[in-house]
Amino acid sequence: MNDPGFISLVPTLVVFFLAVITRRPIESLISGSLVGLGIIHGSQFIGGFAGSSIRVMTDPDVAWVILVCGCMGSMIGLLIRTGATSAFTEKMSGYVKSQKSALMATWVLGIFMFVDDYLNSLAVGAAMRNLTDKYKISREKLAYVVDSTAAPISVIIPFSTWGVFFAGLIVANDIAPEGEGLVTYISAIPYMLYAWVAVLLVPVVIAGWIPALGSMKQAETRAQTTGQTVPPGAEHIDKANQSIQPKEGVKPRIRMFVVPMVILIAATLWFDKDFLIGIYITLGCTAAYVMLARILDMHDTFDTIIDGFKTMIEPLGVLVAAFILKDVNDSMGLATYVVTTMEPFLTPELLPAIIFATMGAVSFMTGSNWGVFVIILPIVTSLANNLGADMTLVIGATLSASTFGSHACFYSDATVLTAQATGCTPMQHALTQIPYALIAAAISLAGYVMLAYW
Repeated sequence: MNDPGFISLVPTLVVFFLAVITRRPIESLISGSLVGLGIIHGSQFIGGFAGSSIRVMTDPDVAWVILVCGCMGSMIGLLIRTGATSAFTEKMSGYVKSQKSALMATWVLGIFMFVDDYLNSLAVGAAMRNLTDKYKISREKLAYVVDSTAAPISVIIPFSTWGVFFAGLIVANDIAPEGEGLVTYISAIPYMLYAWVAVLLVPVVIAGWIPALGSMKQAETRAQTTGQTVPPGAEHIDKANQSIQPKEGVKPRIRMFVVPMVILIAATLWFDKDFLIGIYITLGCTAAYVMLARILDMHDTFDTIIDGFKTMIEPLGVLVAAFILKDVNDSMGLATYVVTTMEPFLTPELLPAIIFATMGAVSFMTGSNWGVFVIILPIVTSLANNLGADMTLVIGATLSASTFGSHACFYSDATVLTAQATGCTPMQHALTQIPYALIAAAISLAGYVMLAYW
């Protein structure tokens, strides 16, 4: 659309309205997309939907997400089938003696899985489900700890897939010369306030200094009084996660969990932070070892790989629907409309705070974090240059906004994958997490305002 206006908000508002009523993300996302396509194409909206679907399914970034998530499902399936996750849980049980220590162990494990937020959410969630169940911790609380560590820690530790992606964009937008993108990214890390606050807020919540709030309080009360850690309505997700069981007679080996994780991190870092190559290498090596060591035969190994991929079908469906909505929002100029609306209020001092607030809202509404950054960074760069604002502070604010969207939106990739790995629905996870995300956002916004007049 050449002249985006308030109407560009309509598809996303429809999604939120339906999601609140139905608690069903896929249906809500598709309905909002169809409304947007109706605005763009009129009676030809079905053709528009077909075109948007094809663009999404042939997009390299979407293909990357599907392959990475599916292969991670396969990898986790092998770890479960060989008894590796059981061995890891048993080993951790020797150090974990209470609810707080179980959640702190989850937080620490998430920090070590810094190389990629998908790895973090899926591996940590799968590894800690049974252990936190033992201490009657709700799956929603587990999901909060996992999600609040995954993307934020991948942002503030630059040797990750996030660091590589955004460093490349910094160079592409002439913010830094060729080869200096990561250096510029690192210089902005102290100003990525939301990522810092979100990670550091987790132990505060675990310690009880910030109490269980809203839906989280209800979830924790349910788990503590009834022992029902899996929330009502999420039984199908837990059933999918439990569809793969350890093979009878297999001796659990802790190295079968630790070694693949080390290989995955090392391979990803070695191949220019490409997580897809890392998971291919790890999955191939693990499958080969499992067969050569006769832990599983060839049929059982590949059946498990396929079954593991299948467990990711539902979350991948949500993500594809979210990508279609993003495509519609891009066509309607949602991000451009929000930026141009806020432009009259911009000053050099307040630019970072306004960028964080507005871009955080856009990322939250669209469920897109990397995508919003791609669209907005050229505009933000131009505004910062025209106003003479501190570019490292502006980059930090933009990354913080992107992280908030990843963390808070009920259909973002981080939310959907964390919900799948921990055993609750995306809406249950999002609604229980949102009070803490808003606390972190408020602290971050106050921090940007303070930095403006430092």
